[in-house]
Amino acid sequence: MYPGFTQSISDQTRINEWEREFKQFEAGNNLPTVELVRLPDDHTSGTTPGAKTPKAFVADNDLALGRLVQDVSHSQFWPSTAIFVLEDDAQNGPDHVDAHRTEALVISPFSRLGKVDSTFYSTVAMLRTMELIVGLGPLTQFDTSATPMLNSFTHKHNLSPYTAITPSQSLTEVNPPTAPMALQSAAMDFSTADAADEAALNEAIWKSVRGADSTMPAPRSSAGAAQPASAAGDGD
Repeated sequence: MYPGFTQSISDQTRINEWEREFKQFEAGNNLPTVELVRLPDDHTSGTTPGAKTPKAFVADNDLALGRLVQDVSHSQFWPSTAIFVLEDDAQNGPDHVDAHRTEALVISPFSRLGKVDSTFYSTVAMLRTMELIVGLGPLTQFDTSATPMLNSFTHKHNLSPYTAITPSQSLTEVNPPTAPMALQSAAMDFSTADAADEAALNEAIWKSVRGADSTMPAPRSSAGAAQPASAAGDGD
């Protein structure tokens, strides 16, 4: 009953269904060893008139993730659980350092807090770390050679639970007809993930947040030549 990809359904609806199933696992003490949970609403619908604003989509997505962590950290499974969070499309998320950089979260009683881990990790490094935790051997040559995220953990546990914070940002705010790049967004395909034009969507999101007259900076690559402006950022 967990909804798949569609921007017409709130991530709160998805997490409500996840919570229903999680409570069953709690009652039966039979939580699966590994769960993969997709919360896709921070892909956004750009500035499509009548659709939720990018800020509303992301706030919705953040709260859903917070509720998941809240439930797990208040459960009997917390002492032996690690939650890994990765944004979709790291290759399309330009920031001021590198267009291939993205955020990654490791949420666990054994997370190393208050320290900066400057180790170079990749998506495959996160996969390799999960494999080591559950006792699964490498699946390919890429995760075989990946650097595990060992520096993200400590041997001292902290079992303090997390309580989700409801964002001050409205979760239902919608784009007006006058939103920047509204016509371009309305013509985009949001029926599946990543079907919309990346550069145009990223610019629409940028202008929605930064203002219609703002200029989106070109993506950078610290590992080589500057990348073309076709790279865009969205995620789940």
